[in-house]
Amino acid sequence: MAPPYQLCLVLVIFLSIFSLSSLPTSAIIPKANVSLPIPSSQLVENLCNGKAIQNRRFCLKALSTPEVIAAMDTTQLGTLIMKVGAANAKATLNVYNEIIKKPGSPQALKALNCCVEAYKYAILSFEMVSSELVEDPQTANYDVAVIGPEIANCEKELINAKVQAPRLLAGNRFIKYYVSMGYEITSTLELENPNEF
Repeated sequence: MAPPYQLCLVLVIFLSIFSLSSLPTSAIIPKANVSLPIPSSQLVENLCNGKAIQNRRFCLKALSTPEVIAAMDTTQLGTLIMKVGAANAKATLNVYNEIIKKPGSPQALKALNCCVEAYKYAILSFEMVSSELVEDPQTANYDVAVIGPEIANCEKELINAKVQAPRLLAGNRFIKYYVSMGYEITSTLELENPNEF
């Protein structure tokens, strides 16, 4: 027969395991304190971890809407990214149009008009890429990539004209993030369908 202290030890271990197994899992495993909502979609996770992504945190936040998370494949996700990118470009274009109405130097007006054209181009490109995603991801990839230089030229003009407007700078930064997401998703589509194109 086992000594009483060994029997007591076995009994304590058994009771401890039994009592822990009846507790809800959240009582055992502490929940992580996450300030940024992380989308549950693996497609979004994979995209936001891509090489072309300039700001992973922005990517995760921008793509955390229920509509985006529900995307069933890369093509659907790409279409939604293009819609969100176009909407962002339209909002920034409205800010440029608002600022143009205010009096300013001829240099500033020239820079702002350059940016208006760049944003019109970006909107058209995002909308065009949406339709190209299924038919020709390679062309879609190119069409997204060429938005970047247009926005860079806009920024250069603003700097040269000494236009200081935080809303415009933020809009330019965000559009670059959408371009990087568009480039990443179209690159992914090219890899997924190498023989079709």
